Parts: sequence; structure tokens; C-alpha cells
Amino acid sequence: MSQKTALITGVTGQDGAVLADFLIKKGYVVHGMRDYSAVPDQSRIAHLEDLKLHYGDMTDGGNIYRLLETIKPDEIYNLAAMSHVHVSFDVPESTANINAMGPLRILEAMRTMGVQNDMRLYQASSSEMFGRAPAPQNEDTKFEPCSPYGTAKLYAYWSVRNYRDAYGLYAANGILFNHESPLRGEEFVTRKITCAVCEIEAGLRQKIKLGNLNAMRDWGYAQDYMEGAWQILQQDRPDDYVLATGKSYTVRDFVERAFAVIGKQIIWDGEGIQEQGRDKITGDILVEIDPALFRPTEVHALIGDASKAKRILGWQPKISFDDLVADMMQADRIMKPQINVA
Repeated sequence: MSQKTALITGVTGQDGAVLADFLIKKGYVVHGMRDYSAVPDQSRIAHLEDLKLHYGDMTDGGNIYRLLETIKPDEIYNLAAMSHVHVSFDVPESTANINAMGPLRILEAMRTMGVQNDMRLYQASSSEMFGRAPAPQNEDTKFEPCSPYGTAKLYAYWSVRNYRDAYGLYAANGILFNHESPLRGEEFVTRKITCAVCEIEAGLRQKIKLGNLNAMRDWGYAQDYMEGAWQILQQDRPDDYVLATGKSYTVRDFVERAFAVIGKQIIWDGEGIQEQGRDKITGDILVEIDPALFRPTEVHALIGDASKAKRILGWQPKISFDDLVADMMQADRIMKPQINVA
């Protein structure tokens, strides 16, 4: 069997870095597409010496076509996105151009090139497409997105299915629920929490401000999920799969687990935006609510049902929620300056 070639868009993000590492270890020739920036962030992929990088832009269809024609990848993993749900309310048009039209540009390039039997596309769909749909959510659940991010991802999801049915392309959707790791950006609530807790431990700050503590998410480990993305493209026929742990925890749960790692127990008092989290021993206020961090429309409960992925792919998550939080905390305790981990 000849060596496979993969192209990963969004390779500098958490998922891109994790997947690139995974595929290189499997013997793939891995190409990564990155945006041009005057201040590039390649810290997550700096150790991947065999990764071949290319400049690209999801809003430039000609650029995408040229990359596919030049690289001729066996597998394409489209992970590039405007990935922050809260920010998507501020930049809805840009979110649609990248998250909805970007995948369409890849599909149209594949169709034009006539690569039905030569290239396979994995599209990173999102649990945010389910929005307010009742939990648990699986492949048959009605989509009810309630953010520009979720709406744009849903357009891409249906584009994949349309091009698969109409043109015979091998194109598959991975509907991934929240997945985290120490590589997660600090603008995301999980990493925001672990970074802040470590800084509180080090005496670098006094408290953390958060939005909706009661928002429920199905949190898994990014390495498990990127292995699942690869498994999706190894099937004889393209299809769509939910990847999830089937267990849901609140932001409040994540906060409590993170503080527990540094030996602090949080006691909650007050209601609504007046609620506070205090250190049980000292009484110090460690958590406050900031109304500005609430979304205009909130997704309250996401819990995935990955029965299909388990049955067909043999996929199931390996890392528990508690181990995920502990791993992220340990990484930030090492990375943050002036932190005493003794």
C-alpha cells in the first residue's frame, strides 16, 4: 500500500495540531493549511518537523483549488473555522463566509476536479448545530442552531450531504461535541478556567469572571475525537457520525473540578448574576458572574449519543471528564510562570 497523503485545514488550532501529530505517527505525508498573519501562531505544531505548511484562506476558492490540485491529498480534514461561538454573534457575516462557504469551496473544487474516487473529505461539523434540540442528540435529532456559528456549520453539513448525494463525492460529517485539551485556546471557557485557577494558585490574580455557570456540555478529550475523525474516513462508504461521551457537565462542575486540583473547595452563594463562588476555608471570592459573557441566545444542554460511531467505527472515548480537567490543570501549572506545583 502506498503512503497516504492528508491535507489539514486549520492545522495551527487545537484539533489540527492533534490530528497532524496522529497522522504523522501513522506514516502519512501531512500537509497543513494556515492563514497568513503578521504574528503567526505555530506554537502547537512547532514540534512537528515533518509537517508541510502552506498558506491558504477558506474565503479564497482559487487558492483552495490550487492546493488540492498541487498536493493531491488522499484525505482532506477541514478543521478551519471561526471557532468561537460567542464571537460569532459579533461577526456573523465573516463566520458564514468561513464556516459555511469555506467547506462549499472545497466541495466545489473536488467536484470540478472529478476526484470522486481519489479524495475523501472530513467536514468538522459541530454539536452547536443541535442548539436547543432536546438531549440526548444523535444523527437523527432535529437541528435547532441558535448562533451564527451553529447556523453556518449547519449550511456546511447539508452541503456535504448534497454533494455526496448529487456528485458521488466521498464527503463525511463528524458531528463532534465539545472536546478539549491543554492545546485549547485561552479564549475558550475550559482553558480560561484552568489558566485562571493556576494564576490564582500562584498569587497572580484573585478571581475569575464567568458567564452562564449552568450551561451543560458534553466534554471529551481532543485526542480521542481526532482519532474518531480519522476512523470516519477509513470506512468504505461516507456517512455522518456523532462523536460524544454521552455524559454532560455544567461550567460550574468544571470550575469545581479545576479548583479541587489545587486543593480548594468552592462554596456557592447568591443567585443569578449575583452568584459568587467562595473558598470554603478562607471565604475569599474566587468566582464572579459577568453578564457580558452570556450569549444573546443560550444553548443550555448538549449531550451526545454516539451509539452509531461505537457500533460502526468501534469508537468510544477513553479519557474521563475528571482526567481531562486534571490533565489541563497539570499542563497549565507547568506552563504558567511563577507557579509552585510542589
